[in-house]
Amino acid sequence: MERHRPGSSAFLDGQFLVAMPGLMDARFSRSVIYVCAHSADGAMGIIVNKPVTDLSMPDLLVQLDVAPAADAIRLRERVGHMPVLMGGPVEGKRGFVLHTDDFHIDQSTLIIDDGICLTATVEILRAIANGDGPTSAVLALGYAGWQAGQLESEIMANGWLNCPADPELIFHPALDSKYEWALRSNGIDPAMLSLTAGRA
Repeated sequence: MERHRPGSSAFLDGQFLVAMPGLMDARFSRSVIYVCAHSADGAMGIIVNKPVTDLSMPDLLVQLDVAPAADAIRLRERVGHMPVLMGGPVEGKRGFVLHTDDFHIDQSTLIIDDGICLTATVEILRAIANGDGPTSAVLALGYAGWQAGQLESEIMANGWLNCPADPELIFHPALDSKYEWALRSNGIDPAMLSLTAGRA
């Protein structure tokens, strides 16, 4: 199993990035991103609060031939509550599963932090479809990526708030409330944030 660098406090692996009003890229407006990997070479994360609106998890599993169409009803009962997320603008057709650490695939699962893992192989989707997968999981299509120094520059420009991640927030199905939840859990009133946004 791979693991990120322990004790690398300068890097943001396992933290949230919460979009601030000053962030100029509209694709990330009101986003909460879980940072999966961060190093001097760049960063990668998954947006955890934006759904793919026209695709359900059961439909996706059938489309990918992970499960037969005849199992659609069983799949709706088992995974119908799992949202399919728009994980970011990079590689939007590729699936990434954020999940609890009670499931792993050798050489494929990245242990990130605080019981959270990332797996990007079809095997985890088969396990989820069969009821043998992790206790909690979210599937994201695509990811957010930054080149060397880019994320640090955006944080310095007040584009992102970085803060400790809350595993419950990652897996919670109430996507619409995650942005405010992430801000409030860090002592920020979303209403005050929008009032004070702007440039002098």
